[in-house]
Amino acid sequence: MKAFFEKIKRPLWSCLCIVAGNALLAFLVAAFIIPHDIIMGGTTGIGILLDKLWGDVLPIEPATVILVLNILLLFMGLFVLGKEFFFKTIASSIIYPVFLAGMQRIPHIEELTDNSLIAVLFAGCLLGISGGLVFRVGASTGGMDVVNLALHKWFHLPVAVFLYITDFIILGAQAFFTSSNGILLGLVLLVLETVALDRAMIFGKSQIQLFVVSEKYEDIRKSLLTELGAGVTMNMIRTGMDSNEWEAVMCVIPPRKLYAANELIRKIDPTAFITVTKIKEVHGRGFTLERKFKGEPHPAPATEISTEERDL
Repeated sequence: MKAFFEKIKRPLWSCLCIVAGNALLAFLVAAFIIPHDIIMGGTTGIGILLDKLWGDVLPIEPATVILVLNILLLFMGLFVLGKEFFFKTIASSIIYPVFLAGMQRIPHIEELTDNSLIAVLFAGCLLGISGGLVFRVGASTGGMDVVNLALHKWFHLPVAVFLYITDFIILGAQAFFTSSNGILLGLVLLVLETVALDRAMIFGKSQIQLFVVSEKYEDIRKSLLTELGAGVTMNMIRTGMDSNEWEAVMCVIPPRKLYAANELIRKIDPTAFITVTKIKEVHGRGFTLERKFKGEPHPAPATEISTEERDL
């Protein structure tokens, strides 16, 4: 039974992230983007633009336009990018517009705030989080991602180049039908989304790396292992002035252990040279895999290492 749950745990987590990410995206568009006339990229922006152009003649909801566009682009991706991309993208391409149609039917959802600045602040942060949830499990939000990846395949330029080009075209087209306030809010939205997406992608994975150069490297190594319960790696170095051969201590720890590690090292050697680097992501033994101990005493068995200590 345990083996079965271990087997399905990752697929279930991926499905949960995709559903949650698309639900969050649909909510922020229905609650903040559309009511406050904020310009936005992607198929959502195209849907909002077409609603402004033809809304009086053809009263079709943006969610319907987005669904049709996503399905057309999805099949374009099938022929241009292959089956693997198709199956990774199909969920978001359909779930998001369905969720958006449902969110727009929630009574008074567009009245959550009458302040456009508050709306764009929430929308930008939630947009980054929603994208982070989907991208972290290797899925795609579909829509214009298909176009950007297809252009990348044909012209061999970075995907980011085509991302900026397509977004610029969509945002520029909306600018003709949006107030100057909506345009400025759209730019704020883009900046906030970029920052929030970056944070969401590395949330819970960032670590601190210490690199310590000291004559007392052996004492520091043992103390980090036994007193702090941290793993260490030894690096052969040669000092620049005296050409002495030493070993430097490299240690990766959660941010909350940084102060204790610094104090421990300074207690052993107040003159130790220490560099502190923030690492965005860590994988492997002791973090995403169970820690193993060998030969020396340790503060706790591997089974007692918490998820927080491994993944913070």
